[in-house]
Amino acid sequence: MYIVTGSIFLSVFFAFLAFYLIMFGSKLEISQRAVDVMGKRNVSIREKELSEPIFKRVLKPLLNRVFKLAARILPSEKEAQLSRKLTMAGKPGGHGPKEFMAVKLILAVTFPGIMILAEPLLGLEYTRWLTLTGAFALAGWSLPDFYLRQKILERKNEVEKSLPDVLDLITVSVEAGTGFDGALLKVVEKGKGVLAAEFYMVLQECKMGKSRMNALRDMAGRLDVDDFSTFAGSIIMADQLGIGIGNVMRLQSDQMRRKRRQRAEERAMKAPVKMMIPMVTCIFPTIFVVLLGPAAISLYQAFML
Repeated sequence: MYIVTGSIFLSVFFAFLAFYLIMFGSKLEISQRAVDVMGKRNVSIREKELSEPIFKRVLKPLLNRVFKLAARILPSEKEAQLSRKLTMAGKPGGHGPKEFMAVKLILAVTFPGIMILAEPLLGLEYTRWLTLTGAFALAGWSLPDFYLRQKILERKNEVEKSLPDVLDLITVSVEAGTGFDGALLKVVEKGKGVLAAEFYMVLQECKMGKSRMNALRDMAGRLDVDDFSTFAGSIIMADQLGIGIGNVMRLQSDQMRRKRRQRAEERAMKAPVKMMIPMVTCIFPTIFVVLLGPAAISLYQAFML
């Protein structure tokens, strides 16, 4: 049935396309030649609007309405919390909290809509179909939050992994006679990733008049990593007390490397415990079937006789 329907649709579509080219093909060619010779004519506002892609003409107004609806249902406290999470995640896609809530609403409506359209094809019972539709709606609502948590975790792991090397570069630059701002500029020029982008933002904020202390505090708030918060607090304290930054940086670098080694050892100690789950659920049952299966069959046959 579906193959026949698809074949009829494609046949009608290509027949209509061939009829259109036969009737209007020459006119389109003449019009294109006239445009090449005389240039484009003045286009009216209506024609200009109709020439826009369907995303700008149809989908964008709908998205704007969804954004307004998300702004109404999003409390100010929830908006502040969501804005902080988006900042910690690096603002993926450059979206704010209202756009993020709009995406959640769209997915929460789209996923069950797919189940509603697929219901005649699946042929499920009403209760099972209703359960799956609710599960799809919950998944559509929760998927952006899961993605946001993963982005935050990825940024934190990247900062914890690259922070000791960045501190070494800053230490070498400071001990070579470069100022702290110049050392941060070296990190921006030589490095890549989250820390380089955040230090670039710190330098831009300092150029616009913000103090180094406040810029580093804001950066620590955006990253929300304990190691970097400790580093920023040490730099601020050294700047206030007039202590040499080079010695502070070297101590901080050694401490960060020690913490990173301790975290690696902790993960190595947890690995055997985590390996027990797949072994117990997947490997041990198959071993028991292979070893005890013949004995169980023999015992069954002996007792049945």
